[in-house]
Amino acid sequence: MPTRGEAAVGDRTLSYGTSHSDVKELQELLMTKGVFPYHEATGYFGPITKESVKKFQEKSRLKVDGIAGSQTNQKIKVLRSGDIGKPVAELQRLLKVWGVYTSTVDGIYGNGTKQAVSNFQKQKSLSVDGIAGAGTLGKLEEKANLVSQNVKELTVASTAYTASCSGCSGTTRMGVDLKKYDDAKVIAVDPNVIPLGSTVEVEGYGQAIAVDTGGAIKGNRIDVFIPKEADALTWGRKEVKVKIID
Repeated sequence: MPTRGEAAVGDRTLSYGTSHSDVKELQELLMTKGVFPYHEATGYFGPITKESVKKFQEKSRLKVDGIAGSQTNQKIKVLRSGDIGKPVAELQRLLKVWGVYTSTVDGIYGNGTKQAVSNFQKQKSLSVDGIAGAGTLGKLEEKANLVSQNVKELTVASTAYTASCSGCSGTTRMGVDLKKYDDAKVIAVDPNVIPLGSTVEVEGYGQAIAVDTGGAIKGNRIDVFIPKEADALTWGRKEVKVKIID
């Protein structure tokens, strides 16, 4: 979620072939809605992004043309219960700055986040619906410059998993199909420690996106995705340093 003065989805029409920072934000919002199946926001509006925009338009009962125009952009920026990812984590950070959210910044728009949004709306005499629409986000962003973007460093226990492990669906919590995108650099995290949607630098693995969770992934622990089972077994279990970039 850009701070004031930065470009934002809605300022321009985005379509196939566009390469711009606005496209990256659009892709992050599409991830939040569970319709962008790729593992990272690239900033390039290619066929995957076009199909994802179409899926969102269909779900939202908009004209299905794969073009992110004003109506699509206005609708996709609205955050609500069930959304997951970086934009939700940014919303939670802003709610913390205003003192209405005290829980963990986990990138999950659950009941706690909905109640915090409702409380903020009451404070500002806005329509109280627990949905972070344009009016609510505009008021929240009045303190956007106070949201810390510092890099956080941790030492975590790491293991590795594949898309075809026992009990695995092959699809991450944020909807990435790892059987289709086996080049993905993604990790499973405890969202109470590393928010879903975060970019994370993992020692010995590289830059990854936190797009998955797991019943055994609690506290300072991560699971890195490695396509081949033999390579995943070689990774084993070890402590690694990670940097949460954003």
